[in-house]
Amino acid sequence: MRLWKKLASVLCAVALVGGCDALREQAPGSLQVRDARLVAAADGPRLEIDLECRLNGPISDALEHGIPITLKLDLSATGDHAALSNRRLVELRYFPLTRRYQLRDSASGDLRSFPASGYLTDALASLRLPLPPGFANLPPGTRLRLEVGLDHGALPGALRLPAMLEPAWRLQAPEYAWTVTAG
Repeated sequence: MRLWKKLASVLCAVALVGGCDALREQAPGSLQVRDARLVAAADGPRLEIDLECRLNGPISDALEHGIPITLKLDLSATGDHAALSNRRLVELRYFPLTRRYQLRDSASGDLRSFPASGYLTDALASLRLPLPPGFANLPPGTRLRLEVGLDHGALPGALRLPAMLEPAWRLQAPEYAWTVTAG
């Protein structure tokens, strides 16, 4: 009986080590802000973002199975006079029955639908988000900072723990910063 216990223990240890290596080998997707700018539009200030988003592994699988993937965008402006901030949630979704992809801005309610994932990726590369009026007249020299990443809290409960532990679920763009110039 002791031999079976030792053999079972050794097999469990090998499986555990193999599983840890498999987790480390999962390649995360990539997320990068290529460009961001504030635009003064007729209906108010707008943030235009060129976001490069490549979903790999379990994030892509989750989306393809109809689980919404939410990106959190945090914009902050700091200057001599005041500090402003704006948080947005942008939801990426796939509906397997209708074979449609959706992009939804939670703050404005703007909803766009696409027939293929490539169009969804292209839409992220030209994202336009309305901003509160406070961003309209920022003085020159105001520093803007944009952080974009996967919102783990928006995932279904069963995926939150794996998303926190598995490297493949780490989807965070490097911080993008720029300064408001005159004109």
